[in-house]
Amino acid sequence: MSQENFLVTGAHGFIGAWVVKRLLAEGAGVTIFDQSANPQRLRLIMDDDEIARAKFVEADITDSDTVSHAVEQNNINHIIHLAGVQVPICRANPRHGAMVNVIGTINVFEAAKNSGGQIKKVVYASSAAVFGEAEDGQAVSEGEAGAMTTHYGAFKRCNEDNARVYFLDNGISSIGLRPLTVYGTGRDFGMTSDPTKAMKAAIVGRPFHIRFGGKTDFLYVADCADAFIRSATVNLQGAHVFNLHGETVPVADVVTEIEKWVPAAKGLITVAADGIKMPSHLDDSAINAALGGVPHTPLAQGVKETIDRFTLLQSENRLDISDLDQ
Repeated sequence: MSQENFLVTGAHGFIGAWVVKRLLAEGAGVTIFDQSANPQRLRLIMDDDEIARAKFVEADITDSDTVSHAVEQNNINHIIHLAGVQVPICRANPRHGAMVNVIGTINVFEAAKNSGGQIKKVVYASSAAVFGEAEDGQAVSEGEAGAMTTHYGAFKRCNEDNARVYFLDNGISSIGLRPLTVYGTGRDFGMTSDPTKAMKAAIVGRPFHIRFGGKTDFLYVADCADAFIRSATVNLQGAHVFNLHGETVPVADVVTEIEKWVPAAKGLITVAADGIKMPSHLDDSAINAALGGVPHTPLAQGVKETIDRFTLLQSENRLDISDLDQ
């Protein structure tokens, strides 16, 4: 992989930072594309020498020219497209959400189309938000998407359809991945960030209320990042969309794991009664069949690794807890 060059959009975000970390560890060339120049999430999981091995382009995904220039100037072979805005921002400003999530994704595909065959595949972040509500405990497969309940989910479904058309019209292969509740070091925004925030709150001895209960599909961020990288490098033609499944458990089980590793936090973390309005179990048989299996970290291990990292950051006075008040 050392001769492959990746453009990672939204690389200063949560999943993006982990994708960069994993790619650099494998010797790949990495160009970070992000409108934010702040590498705070990268610094949570890498040192400055590691981060310096990546190139950086400070630009807006809604500017089509800068996306194309980044591809051309950095000899990019693969794009992992993670730039986007989440549910709260899309709800508050749907027009802005559409510009970033939909037009930004079109700009990525246009850059691939105009690359003269340089781009082998576009891998992009879709979401479990493309599903409507499902019966509790019922695993949903890819074809059951629809009846979205948020603008964010509607935008992600639009991206999946546009990716299919880009393959039909231009032969650009792509893989969209649909995670649900991704957790781990660096997760600090959106409702499904609450379990990760609870881990951080436990470390500093603060009470915390997780705003949803019931069961959900927990996916460790390292596994999520590896699935994006595996999708980018697999020889698979066509426009594909796959669910990402981690471990479907009650939110209360995460609290139990936190209390196991941080006994002093017992009783500090509470959980809401209502679940989130998305399926609690994503069927991942399709991606396992297409990619030959994807990584799976047990919840207990993922929670422990996250708590261990937060504990280390706390000992180094580098644990940012400002997100606990959001």
